[in-house]
Amino acid sequence: MIRVSVHYPSKAGAKFDHAYYAQKHMVLVRQRLGGLGLIRAEIDKGLAGGAPGSAAPFLSIGYLYFNTLQDFQKAMKAHGTEVMGDLPNFTNVAPEVQISEVVG
Repeated sequence: MIRVSVHYPSKAGAKFDHAYYAQKHMVLVRQRLGGLGLIRAEIDKGLAGGAPGSAAPFLSIGYLYFNTLQDFQKAMKAHGTEVMGDLPNFTNVAPEVQISEVVG
């Protein structure tokens, strides 16, 4: 199984509409990618950093789970333009994406 982690870094001037992300964007993601191998999707909302009183390094992190990297690539080939085109509706931050194998 693979996990696609989409990190939205916290930085000066960043805007992020958590309600839109949860209620519209991730609904779009599930609708478009669900029939193409998406197993599940999760969202983290950043609250704090590791040190007491420190800010969260990420505003939000989205997680998408697929059986294989090929399933993810196929899904994004089909709907990636639409999914990525929705980003300006909830953020002005360029996401950082990491694809990982879930090993434990």
